[in-house]
Amino acid sequence: MAGGAIVRAMNRPPPPRVLPYRKPTEGRDYWIIDDVLPDPGAIRDRCLAKSDWSLGFPHTGESWPGRRAIPALEPEELAGVEARVRAVTGRGRLWVEAAPDGKTLNHNCVQAVGEREAAARPHTDSRALCRYAGVLYLNPSAPADCGTSFYRQRLPNGQLGGNTVGKPHDNLVQALGTRFVPPGSFVEDVRIPNRFNRLLVYSAAMIHSATAYCGEVLADQRMAAVFFWMA
Repeated sequence: MAGGAIVRAMNRPPPPRVLPYRKPTEGRDYWIIDDVLPDPGAIRDRCLAKSDWSLGFPHTGESWPGRRAIPALEPEELAGVEARVRAVTGRGRLWVEAAPDGKTLNHNCVQAVGEREAAARPHTDSRALCRYAGVLYLNPSAPADCGTSFYRQRLPNGQLGGNTVGKPHDNLVQALGTRFVPPGSFVEDVRIPNRFNRLLVYSAAMIHSATAYCGEVLADQRMAAVFFWMA
């Protein structure tokens, strides 16, 4: 009996690392800018007409879902959005960091994901590549619960843990020390509803995810443009 107990203890996974917690607070950790584009319908129509989509899961073996294309906004449209972001965050300058090893940073990228193509996937963005992330909702018929949620840890004993990655780590995988966590390891903390022409800007170091996805075909799927800024 004692020997068996020792074996089980040795095979038991180590306790999860507990992250620091910072309650997501509007005006400090995230910002909502409604009606950010002067003509969102024209931009949506342009995105729907794109023929250069890259396909992800389940259409290909990629790990990311749905489809995506760059650019979402034209330079003058992006400049207007960035001016609003600088104003609400108080940052004098925003820029796009170069991705390592020649990889593409999916900044100013439109993504469309259907209900059966993905589910919520809590994560953080790389602190080495961005300080702020942004999501611009581009489907006027998307349900409100297909917005964005912020999450925090739920520990094996049921207690709540943290939600923020900090130095010396750049992302959630590094902070937790593993890419794989048991189901139920994160719990929704704050939900931001999907609203057409709403831009949500937030600290990229907070655990977040699309709340849910919708639709079967491109026209009714969750469509959003995503942005990644250093500041």
